[in-house]
Amino acid sequence: MTDLRRTALDLVAPGKGILAADESTGTIKKRFDSIQVDSTEETRRQYRELLFTTPGLAEHISGVILYDETIRQSGADGSTFVAIMEKAGIIPGIKVDTGAKPLAAFPGETITEGLDGLRERLNEYGELGARFAKWRATIVIGDGLPTPGAMKANAHAMARYAALCQEAGIVPIVEPEILMDGSHDLAACEAATAATLKLLFLELAASRVDLAGSLLKVNMVVPGSKAPVQESDDKIAEATIRCLASTVPAEVPGVVFLSGGMSDEHATSRLNRMNQLGGFPWQLSFSYGRALQSPSLKAWRGDPANVPAAQAALSHRAEMNGLARTGAYDSSMDRSP
Repeated sequence: MTDLRRTALDLVAPGKGILAADESTGTIKKRFDSIQVDSTEETRRQYRELLFTTPGLAEHISGVILYDETIRQSGADGSTFVAIMEKAGIIPGIKVDTGAKPLAAFPGETITEGLDGLRERLNEYGELGARFAKWRATIVIGDGLPTPGAMKANAHAMARYAALCQEAGIVPIVEPEILMDGSHDLAACEAATAATLKLLFLELAASRVDLAGSLLKVNMVVPGSKAPVQESDDKIAEATIRCLASTVPAEVPGVVFLSGGMSDEHATSRLNRMNQLGGFPWQLSFSYGRALQSPSLKAWRGDPANVPAAQAALSHRAEMNGLARTGAYDSSMDRSP
């Protein structure tokens, strides 16, 4: 087994998932604003340190996605964050795209940038200790959207990124996200997700990407946030598995879901229901940012005295999602720490 395949399997090990801590400086500023904490390099460092030094974190977290600033930072004792993770048995990863920009000639749609200079950046991130990477593309549902052109452009970019990652010995996570914004129903989300994934895997094959040494990060099939009908966990789980079964090759070792737009509890309960249904060839896991961090951020509020409470909040959410990996989660377990 190649190192890429081994790392991909380790990232979706039973009972574990990925912590996404790759918020851009702008995104984390918004989150800090919500708790009235100034976003400075030092406050961001302190917050990330409390996350990465949470006792027992590796019991349910296999890897952490970092941001460019964060992979270069260290804890108060001088140990790099990468070293802290490796000592705990957690795999360091890195976000490498540079964000979504308007796609020329396609009003309302975007293309994710960051391919220029990516080979060199991946080599540097590998030297810094990153063993996997992430690239996110956003797809919008609307009047006449998404278009095949926008889906294909983003799929092609993700395939080029994935091939460069594997050349550098880094596991690529490809993340096409169908945004929850809008009033579309469950069927519209399923159709858009399926169309996006079909194009993505065609492009990955054309770029000779080893699917067994990669992971898919994707949205669950859910109605838009403004849809008049919000479906049950059962219907969402069934639609998501049906969509994946028709598009995702069995060689892919794992699908890690994003939590975008869902509550902490919904992100857990829906993952749990899918794993209860079973019958699929991939590991179904999680790669959550806000749905893991939100309770911790609120508990911390920038006060060092609150670090133990913030770590307990993160530990609890990680444990709940770890249980959802095997379908063993129950909402009665979901109490505030």
